[in-house]
Amino acid sequence: MSNAVVFFLLLITISHSTILLPSQHHRDSLTSSSTTCPAPDPNLYHRPVIGILTHPGDGATGRLSNATDVSNIPASYVKFVEAAGARVIPLISTEPHETLLKKLELVNGVLFTGGWAKDGPYFESVRIIFKKALEKYDAGDYFPIYGICLGFELITMIVSEDNNILEEFAAANEASSLQFVENTNIEGSVFQRFPPDLIKKLSTDCLIMQNHHYGISPSKLLANEKLSSFFEILTTCTDGNDKVYVSTVRSRKYPVTGFQWHPEKNAFEWGSAKIPHTEDAIRVTQHVANFLVSEARKSLNRPVAREVLDNLIYNYKPTYGGKAGKGYDEVYLFE
Repeated sequence: MSNAVVFFLLLITISHSTILLPSQHHRDSLTSSSTTCPAPDPNLYHRPVIGILTHPGDGATGRLSNATDVSNIPASYVKFVEAAGARVIPLISTEPHETLLKKLELVNGVLFTGGWAKDGPYFESVRIIFKKALEKYDAGDYFPIYGICLGFELITMIVSEDNNILEEFAAANEASSLQFVENTNIEGSVFQRFPPDLIKKLSTDCLIMQNHHYGISPSKLLANEKLSSFFEILTTCTDGNDKVYVSTVRSRKYPVTGFQWHPEKNAFEWGSAKIPHTEDAIRVTQHVANFLVSEARKSLNRPVAREVLDNLIYNYKPTYGGKAGKGYDEVYLFE
Protein backbone atom coordinates (compact mmCIF):
# COMPACT_ATOMS: atom_id res chain seq x y z
CA MET A 1 0.00 0.00 0.00
CA SER A 2 1.43 3.38 -0.99
CA ASN A 3 2.05 6.21 1.49
CA ALA A 4 -0.55 8.33 -0.32
CA VAL A 5 -3.25 5.69 0.21
CA VAL A 6 -2.35 5.32 3.89
CA PHE A 7 -2.55 9.07 4.36
CA PHE A 8 -5.97 9.19 2.61
CA LEU A 9 -7.34 6.44 4.87
CA LEU A 10 -6.03 8.29 7.91
CA LEU A 11 -7.88 11.44 6.86
CA ILE A 12 -11.10 9.46 6.49
CA THR A 13 -10.64 7.97 9.95
CA ILE A 14 -10.05 11.38 11.52
CA SER A 15 -13.05 12.91 9.73
CA HIS A 16 -15.34 10.24 11.23
CA SER A 17 -13.86 10.51 14.72
CA THR A 18 -16.26 11.26 17.56
CA ILE A 19 -13.54 12.96 19.60
CA LEU A 20 -14.31 16.68 19.72
CA LEU A 21 -12.37 19.61 21.03
CA PRO A 22 -14.11 21.57 23.81
CA SER A 23 -14.92 24.40 21.39
CA GLN A 24 -16.62 21.97 19.01
CA HIS A 25 -19.25 21.07 21.58
CA HIS A 26 -20.77 24.55 21.24
CA ARG A 27 -21.21 25.87 17.74
CA ASP A 28 -21.57 29.40 19.01
CA SER A 29 -18.01 29.33 20.28
CA LEU A 30 -16.75 28.80 16.74
CA THR A 31 -17.90 32.29 15.80
CA SER A 32 -16.72 33.90 19.03
CA SER A 33 -13.66 36.09 18.65
CA SER A 34 -12.66 35.86 22.31
CA THR A 35 -12.52 33.31 25.10
CA THR A 36 -13.75 34.00 28.62
CA CYS A 37 -11.54 32.51 31.34
CA PRO A 38 -12.62 32.29 34.97
CA ALA A 39 -10.83 34.82 37.17
CA PRO A 40 -8.30 33.46 39.71
CA ASP A 41 -9.43 33.35 43.32
CA PRO A 42 -9.00 36.97 44.51
CA ASN A 43 -8.40 35.78 48.06
CA LEU A 44 -5.15 34.08 47.05
CA TYR A 45 -1.84 35.61 46.00
CA HIS A 46 -0.70 34.13 42.70
CA ARG A 47 2.80 35.63 42.68
CA PRO A 48 4.17 34.08 45.89
CA VAL A 49 7.78 34.46 46.98
CA ILE A 50 9.58 32.08 49.34
CA GLY A 51 12.56 33.16 51.44
CA ILE A 52 15.35 30.58 51.82
CA LEU A 53 17.92 31.18 54.55
CA THR A 54 21.52 30.66 53.43
CA HIS A 55 23.62 28.13 55.35
CA PRO A 56 27.24 28.73 56.48
CA GLY A 57 30.01 27.47 54.18
CA ASP A 58 30.12 26.72 50.47
CA GLY A 59 28.19 23.46 50.66
CA ALA A 60 31.23 21.59 49.32
CA THR A 61 33.65 21.47 52.29
CA GLY A 62 35.72 24.30 50.87
CA ARG A 63 36.09 22.99 47.31
CA LEU A 64 34.19 25.95 45.85
CA SER A 65 35.07 28.70 48.33
CA ASN A 66 36.95 28.81 51.60
CA ALA A 67 36.04 32.41 52.43
CA THR A 68 35.23 32.72 56.12
CA ASP A 69 32.00 34.63 55.50
CA VAL A 70 30.62 32.53 52.63
CA SER A 71 27.16 31.00 52.90
CA ASN A 72 25.14 28.99 50.42
CA ILE A 73 21.79 27.73 49.20
CA PRO A 74 21.81 24.41 47.32
CA ALA A 75 20.13 25.02 43.97
CA SER A 76 17.88 21.99 44.52
CA TYR A 77 15.89 23.97 47.11
CA VAL A 78 15.48 26.87 44.68
CA LYS A 79 14.30 24.56 41.89
CA PHE A 80 12.01 22.81 44.36
CA VAL A 81 10.22 26.09 45.09
CA GLU A 82 10.22 27.30 41.48
CA ALA A 83 8.78 24.00 40.21
CA ALA A 84 5.65 24.68 42.26
CA GLY A 85 5.14 28.19 40.90
CA ALA A 86 6.91 30.51 43.32
CA ARG A 87 10.04 32.65 43.23
CA VAL A 88 12.88 32.73 45.75
CA ILE A 89 14.55 35.50 47.69
CA PRO A 90 17.75 34.48 49.51
CA LEU A 91 17.81 35.47 53.17
CA ILE A 92 21.54 35.86 53.66
CA SER A 93 22.32 34.58 57.14
CA THR A 94 25.47 36.70 57.54
CA GLU A 95 23.53 39.93 57.09
CA PRO A 96 22.39 41.97 60.13
CA HIS A 97 19.15 40.77 61.68
CA GLU A 98 17.51 44.07 60.80
CA THR A 99 18.17 43.33 57.12
CA LEU A 100 16.80 39.81 57.43
CA LEU A 101 13.60 41.03 59.06
CA LYS A 102 13.19 43.67 56.36
CA LYS A 103 13.50 40.98 53.69
CA LEU A 104 10.76 38.99 55.44
CA GLU A 105 8.40 41.75 54.30
CA LEU A 106 9.14 40.69 50.70
CA VAL A 107 8.23 37.01 51.07
CA ASN A 108 5.16 34.87 51.71
CA GLY A 109 6.86 32.02 53.54
CA VAL A 110 10.28 30.69 54.54
CA LEU A 111 12.21 27.47 54.01
CA PHE A 112 15.05 26.36 56.31
CA THR A 113 17.39 23.96 54.50
CA GLY A 114 19.42 20.97 55.57
CA GLY A 115 23.03 21.34 56.74
CA TRP A 116 25.15 21.01 59.87
CA ALA A 117 25.20 24.34 61.79
CA LYS A 118 23.38 24.01 65.11
CA ASP A 119 24.68 27.01 67.04
CA GLY A 120 26.22 30.45 66.74
CA PRO A 121 24.98 33.25 64.47
CA TYR A 122 23.21 30.88 62.09
CA PHE A 123 21.07 29.35 64.83
CA GLU A 124 20.23 32.83 66.06
CA SER A 125 19.12 33.87 62.55
CA VAL A 126 16.84 30.83 62.33
CA ARG A 127 15.40 31.59 65.76
CA ILE A 128 14.66 35.25 64.95
CA ILE A 129 13.03 34.42 61.60
CA PHE A 130 10.98 31.57 63.09
CA LYS A 131 9.69 33.69 65.96
CA LYS A 132 8.82 36.50 63.55
CA ALA A 133 6.91 34.06 61.32
CA LEU A 134 4.76 32.97 64.26
CA GLU A 135 4.15 36.63 65.16
CA LYS A 136 3.00 37.28 61.60
CA TYR A 137 0.50 34.44 61.80
CA ASP A 138 -0.77 35.61 65.19
CA ALA A 139 -1.24 39.09 63.68
CA GLY A 140 -3.43 37.67 60.90
CA ASP A 141 -0.96 37.01 58.08
CA TYR A 142 -0.76 33.41 56.93
CA PHE A 143 2.99 32.68 56.78
CA PRO A 144 4.11 29.07 56.14
CA ILE A 145 7.42 27.62 57.31
CA TYR A 146 9.15 24.51 55.96
CA GLY A 147 11.99 23.02 58.00
CA ILE A 148 13.91 20.32 56.15
CA CYS A 149 16.40 18.04 57.96
CA LEU A 150 18.60 20.50 59.90
CA GLY A 151 15.81 23.06 59.50
CA PHE A 152 13.41 20.79 61.35
CA GLU A 153 16.04 19.97 63.99
CA LEU A 154 16.63 23.65 64.72
CA ILE A 155 12.89 24.34 64.99
CA THR A 156 12.69 21.43 67.45
CA MET A 157 15.42 23.05 69.56
CA ILE A 158 13.74 26.46 69.40
CA VAL A 159 10.25 25.25 70.30
CA SER A 160 11.47 22.99 73.11
CA GLU A 161 13.86 25.68 74.38
CA ASP A 162 16.36 22.85 74.81
CA ASN A 163 19.50 22.94 72.67
CA ASN A 164 20.38 19.40 73.76
CA ILE A 165 17.10 17.71 72.90
CA LEU A 166 18.31 16.05 69.69
CA GLU A 167 19.43 12.41 69.65
CA GLU A 168 21.91 10.59 67.43
CA PHE A 169 20.58 8.35 64.65
CA ALA A 170 22.19 6.27 61.91
CA ALA A 171 20.32 7.53 58.87
CA ALA A 172 22.94 9.02 56.57
CA ASN A 173 22.71 8.61 52.81
CA GLU A 174 19.88 6.10 52.57
CA ALA A 175 16.48 5.81 50.96
CA SER A 176 13.52 4.78 53.07
CA SER A 177 9.76 4.55 53.33
CA LEU A 178 7.52 6.54 55.69
CA GLN A 179 5.42 4.96 58.41
CA PHE A 180 2.24 6.92 59.06
CA VAL A 181 1.24 7.23 62.70
CA GLU A 182 -1.82 5.13 63.46
CA ASN A 183 -5.08 7.10 63.19
CA THR A 184 -3.20 10.19 62.02
CA ASN A 185 -5.34 12.82 60.33
CA ILE A 186 -3.73 14.07 57.11
CA GLU A 187 -6.53 16.59 56.47
CA GLY A 188 -4.92 19.98 55.95
CA SER A 189 -1.41 18.50 56.06
CA VAL A 190 1.28 18.19 53.40
CA PHE A 191 -0.09 14.72 52.58
CA GLN A 192 -3.72 15.80 52.07
CA ARG A 193 -3.54 16.09 48.29
CA PHE A 194 -1.35 13.03 47.74
CA PRO A 195 -3.31 10.48 45.68
CA PRO A 196 -4.20 7.31 47.65
CA ASP A 197 -1.88 5.12 45.58
CA LEU A 198 1.11 7.34 46.41
CA ILE A 199 0.25 7.43 50.11
CA LYS A 200 0.27 3.64 50.08
CA LYS A 201 3.57 3.48 48.21
CA LEU A 202 5.16 5.91 50.67
CA SER A 203 4.62 3.33 53.41
CA THR A 204 5.93 0.37 51.39
CA ASP A 205 8.50 1.69 48.90
CA CYS A 206 11.75 3.58 49.46
CA LEU A 207 10.64 6.86 47.88
CA ILE A 208 12.34 9.37 50.15
CA MET A 209 15.94 10.31 50.96
CA GLN A 210 17.38 10.39 54.47
CA ASN A 211 20.73 12.03 55.19
CA HIS A 212 21.08 12.94 58.86
CA HIS A 213 22.92 11.98 62.02
CA TYR A 214 20.51 13.62 64.46
CA GLY A 215 16.78 13.71 65.05
CA ILE A 216 14.23 13.14 67.78
CA SER A 217 12.38 10.02 68.86
CA PRO A 218 8.58 10.04 69.17
CA SER A 219 8.80 9.30 72.89
CA LYS A 220 11.12 12.23 73.52
CA LEU A 221 9.00 14.62 71.48
CA LEU A 222 5.81 13.55 73.26
CA ALA A 223 7.49 13.78 76.67
CA ASN A 224 8.38 17.43 76.07
CA GLU A 225 5.28 19.51 76.82
CA LYS A 226 6.33 22.42 74.60
CA LEU A 227 6.97 20.15 71.61
CA SER A 228 3.93 17.90 72.05
CA SER A 229 1.60 20.89 72.32
CA PHE A 230 3.17 22.54 69.25
CA PHE A 231 3.68 19.56 66.92
CA GLU A 232 1.58 16.65 65.72
CA ILE A 233 3.60 13.65 64.51
CA LEU A 234 2.52 12.49 61.04
CA THR A 235 5.17 9.89 60.16
CA THR A 236 8.13 8.05 61.66
CA CYS A 237 11.10 6.13 60.23
CA THR A 238 13.58 3.57 61.55
CA ASP A 239 17.34 4.03 61.30
CA GLY A 240 20.07 1.46 60.65
CA ASN A 241 20.11 0.48 64.33
CA ASP A 242 16.34 -0.06 64.49
CA LYS A 243 15.82 3.18 66.40
CA VAL A 244 12.59 5.00 65.53
CA TYR A 245 12.68 8.74 64.85
CA VAL A 246 10.12 11.37 63.92
CA SER A 247 10.21 12.01 60.18
CA THR A 248 7.30 14.38 59.43
CA VAL A 249 5.42 16.79 61.70
CA ARG A 250 3.00 19.65 61.41
CA SER A 251 2.16 22.35 63.87
CA ARG A 252 -1.19 22.07 65.61
CA LYS A 253 -1.79 25.81 65.21
CA TYR A 254 0.66 27.37 62.77
CA PRO A 255 1.37 26.61 59.08
CA VAL A 256 4.68 24.96 60.03
CA THR A 257 5.77 21.63 58.55
CA GLY A 258 8.93 19.77 59.51
CA PHE A 259 10.69 17.04 57.53
CA GLN A 260 13.61 14.97 58.78
CA TRP A 261 13.88 13.69 55.18
CA HIS A 262 14.74 15.53 51.96
CA PRO A 263 11.78 16.08 49.59
CA GLU A 264 13.86 18.33 47.31
CA LYS A 265 16.55 15.77 46.43
CA ASN A 266 14.50 13.26 44.40
CA ALA A 267 14.06 15.56 41.42
CA PHE A 268 17.08 17.83 41.65
CA GLU A 269 20.13 16.10 43.18
CA TRP A 270 22.25 13.37 41.58
CA GLY A 271 25.42 13.14 43.67
CA SER A 272 24.35 10.05 45.62
CA ALA A 273 23.21 6.77 44.09
CA LYS A 274 20.87 6.36 47.08
CA ILE A 275 18.58 9.23 46.05
CA PRO A 276 15.34 7.80 44.59
CA HIS A 277 14.63 8.99 41.05
CA THR A 278 11.65 6.82 40.14
CA GLU A 279 8.49 8.40 38.77
CA ASP A 280 6.78 7.90 42.14
CA ALA A 281 9.71 9.52 43.95
CA ILE A 282 9.44 12.54 41.65
CA ARG A 283 5.72 12.73 42.37
CA VAL A 284 6.58 12.99 46.07
CA THR A 285 8.85 15.98 45.40
CA GLN A 286 6.18 17.67 43.33
CA HIS A 287 3.36 17.21 45.85
CA VAL A 288 5.47 18.44 48.77
CA ALA A 289 6.57 21.52 46.81
CA ASN A 290 3.02 22.22 45.68
CA PHE A 291 1.78 22.21 49.27
CA LEU A 292 4.33 24.80 50.38
CA VAL A 293 3.44 27.16 47.55
CA SER A 294 -0.30 26.60 47.99
CA GLU A 295 0.16 27.64 51.63
CA ALA A 296 2.17 30.71 50.58
CA ARG A 297 -0.65 31.81 48.28
CA LYS A 298 -2.79 32.31 51.40
CA SER A 299 -0.43 35.04 52.60
CA LEU A 300 -1.85 38.54 52.82
CA ASN A 301 1.52 40.12 52.07
CA ARG A 302 1.72 41.97 48.75
CA PRO A 303 5.36 43.08 48.53
CA VAL A 304 6.51 45.99 46.40
CA ALA A 305 7.32 44.53 42.98
CA ARG A 306 10.49 46.56 42.45
CA GLU A 307 11.95 45.50 45.79
CA VAL A 308 11.14 41.87 45.03
CA LEU A 309 12.92 42.06 41.67
CA ASP A 310 15.98 43.63 43.27
CA ASN A 311 16.30 40.76 45.76
CA LEU A 312 15.31 37.66 43.77
CA ILE A 313 17.69 34.71 43.41
CA TYR A 314 17.80 35.58 39.70
CA ASN A 315 20.33 38.27 40.62
CA TYR A 316 22.82 35.49 41.46
CA LYS A 317 24.35 32.61 39.49
CA PRO A 318 24.64 29.02 40.73
CA THR A 319 28.00 27.29 40.81
CA TYR A 320 28.27 23.75 39.43
CA GLY A 321 29.97 21.41 41.86
CA GLY A 322 28.53 18.08 40.77
CA LYS A 323 31.64 16.85 38.97
CA ALA A 324 33.09 15.87 42.34
CA GLY A 325 30.45 13.14 42.49
CA LYS A 326 29.34 14.05 45.98
CA GLY A 327 27.44 16.77 47.77
CA TYR A 328 25.22 19.16 45.87
CA ASP A 329 25.08 19.42 42.10
CA GLU A 330 24.73 23.21 42.18
CA VAL A 331 24.96 25.84 44.91
CA TYR A 332 24.39 29.56 45.12
CA LEU A 333 27.27 31.20 46.99
CA PHE A 334 26.98 34.44 48.99
CA GLU A 335 30.05 36.22 50.32
